[in-house]
Amino acid sequence: MKYLLVLMVVLAGVWIWRSRRVTQRPPAPPPRPAAPTPSAMVACRHCGLHLPASDAVDGPGGPYCSAEHQRLGPGKSRSPTRDAG
Repeated sequence: MKYLLVLMVVLAGVWIWRSRRVTQRPPAPPPRPAAPTPSAMVACRHCGLHLPASDAVDGPGGPYCSAEHQRLGPGKSRSPTRDAG
């Protein structure tokens, strides 16, 4: 009878310990926001700079990176690996 009483006390202690552990669990972190969708890239007709289409200035010859380059019009085609000199 003594062992049965000790077993019941131990089981009650384990049950209380486990029930408190579940309620003290930290809340789940909020879900991560979705990754932004990529935007189309266009090259400036004057200098060749690539920029998002939403930031480009539309001109008569195509997209430009700024109003100044739009005013100057299409420039010489340059290779990005060649020296500008």
